[in-house]
Amino acid sequence: MRRRDLIALAGAAAVAWPHVVRAQPVRKMRRLGVIEPGAAPDPYFDAFRDALRVLGYTEGRDLLLEVRWAEGKSDRFDEFAAELVALNVDVIKAFSTPAALAAKRATTTIPVVFVGVGDPVGVGLVPSLAHPQGNVTGIANLAPELSAKRLEILREVVPNLSPVGMLWNDTNPSMALRAKEFGQAAATMGVTLQSYGVHNLVAFDPTFDAMVNARTAAIVTLADPFTAAHRKQIIDFAAERHLPAIYEVREFVTAGGLLSYGPSFPDMERRSAALIDKILKGTKPSDIPVELPTRFELVINLKTAKALGLTIPPSILAQADEVIE
Repeated sequence: MRRRDLIALAGAAAVAWPHVVRAQPVRKMRRLGVIEPGAAPDPYFDAFRDALRVLGYTEGRDLLLEVRWAEGKSDRFDEFAAELVALNVDVIKAFSTPAALAAKRATTTIPVVFVGVGDPVGVGLVPSLAHPQGNVTGIANLAPELSAKRLEILREVVPNLSPVGMLWNDTNPSMALRAKEFGQAAATMGVTLQSYGVHNLVAFDPTFDAMVNARTAAIVTLADPFTAAHRKQIIDFAAERHLPAIYEVREFVTAGGLLSYGPSFPDMERRSAALIDKILKGTKPSDIPVELPTRFELVINLKTAKALGLTIPPSILAQADEVIE
């Protein structure tokens, strides 16, 4: 090719390039509804938002987030779900069993992706993990199956474990299933389990008094929006009575609790973003099997252990994903 022809071709390409750029398709704005049990700021939600960004979504350009924060008030979930349905969002992401059930009650057409549900089949969210059917799918946290593991960890730290007081929200259907699982695990291990259902602030003081009168040796707290929102009361009681306790999520331990063992919620939040991406690109929720957690975390607070006069066995320390000193 002659030099002058090459120059002419380059010039033509330079003129055409801006037209090519302007011709790129504009990504459709998608509206995503989110029901969160806690309050902002929230590290779990931040992990979800970051995952959406990594997947190529930009808020304000092609994504609008309609976030509803319950601030520990589970009775607002139905209201929030109705609001999001009225807005005709493309997908609803619901964190926790009560939030997911509220979303399912509110719509049979808008896709719902849940996170933080212990037994989605048992509570009626889906008929099968492999074949969820309908408009609901998500990430199950398999919390019931972890009951025995938590009791084993607690028993290694506290040899004279029995009796154990189990604190839980008795109005949450998922917690009822988990409480039953804990009871079965305790019976298998020969541990006496005392069940204490709490679902409002008024019940805390008489429940704590009952634990003292029953000479409770340790505490297991089942995590849901209510107990998580009021974790300070639970942690303070355990500290005042010098009671070792194990929790299901790390936030209790970073707030002063002794131990936690459970699935990584930031990891599950990131994976829920991937499920939502699939749905926005055309996959039906019924064709997306419910996923299970792949990463579990043991968090230990050595400051709390020292205050309780406990020595954490090396075998437990070696398993820890995080140690607070």
